[in-house]
Amino acid sequence: MNKIKPLLLICCFAFYLCSCKTAVPTRLGIRWNQSPIPAEVDYSKEANWAALPTKKDLADSIPKGAPFTDEQNSAAADVFFIHPTILTYAPTNEYQWNGSVEDSFLNKKVDELTILNQASIFNGAGRIYAPRYRQAHYFAFVTSFKEDKDAALGIAYQDVKKAFDYYLAHYNQNRPIIIASHSQGTVHATQLIKEYFDGKPLGNKLVAAYIIGIATPKNVFQNIKPCENATQTGCFIAYTTFLNGYLPDWHPKTSTNLVSTNPITWTLDESFASQKLNQGGVSYGFKWVKNFADAQNHLGVLWTHTPYVFGRQFVHIKNWHTADLNLYYAPIRENAKVRVRTYLSKQ
Repeated sequence: MNKIKPLLLICCFAFYLCSCKTAVPTRLGIRWNQSPIPAEVDYSKEANWAALPTKKDLADSIPKGAPFTDEQNSAAADVFFIHPTILTYAPTNEYQWNGSVEDSFLNKKVDELTILNQASIFNGAGRIYAPRYRQAHYFAFVTSFKEDKDAALGIAYQDVKKAFDYYLAHYNQNRPIIIASHSQGTVHATQLIKEYFDGKPLGNKLVAAYIIGIATPKNVFQNIKPCENATQTGCFIAYTTFLNGYLPDWHPKTSTNLVSTNPITWTLDESFASQKLNQGGVSYGFKWVKNFADAQNHLGVLWTHTPYVFGRQFVHIKNWHTADLNLYYAPIRENAKVRVRTYLSKQ
């Protein structure tokens, strides 16, 4: 009987990972230009931010059993976090291609999935600012109509940019900045970095960019390079996670120009990092698990074995995209703190 609960936990974790995205992509019945566009977002309203350091939100959370605390009150840096696609289901209102920030059902899913499990990682390194935005539906990434994809993502980025402008004008106060993102959020973060940081004066304020969950070329920016170690600043971290031995269909199966940062060693080489070096990850129910996962770069992607918990032999997930950050919660958290300290020491 004592073994049943852990087994249920890992099964729930597998279900949780799969439920965060649609296994068979939801097909939208209309083209982008046939769908109404949600109203523009006013970022002077607190409700239009999923996380702000001035309000209680799920970015302030600490995993159950984790050995650390929320440090935003004393943090010397800021974190601008751009969440991934949560609109993966059949739309529940008239807005098909872009979600409304007034959709309470969608907002709840954003908060309980990505703000809790991802944005909270950074509450030891900085004050967290996470805007709600008119995110593109998951179908925008798989549609055959490029113009629909571009239009939906364009609306979403318009909001991210507007939120960042508001953040700079009203919140930043010349503090160093971490950019953090996942999946669709990384698409927008990459564009934001190009416009605001890459070869621009604001680049001097960039501690690091954690742009996770999208295949990212090494030369995606002109002046900002991939981080090569755990303390480098003004650089970016990128990786996408798959089961050890598996390469996705889009991968050329040969040498690539993609960045893959090992989130345990913080190097770009292909050396293996044991789960024993991973201080902890976060599983289903926002539970802390020590030595959760190992990591190894391979041909521009990150390989991991199934998380080291009881019942792991029953989990057969090849694409660990949804858990890109959960698997390495503690290493990312500590590394963000290290990079902030290093940045401040140079000022």
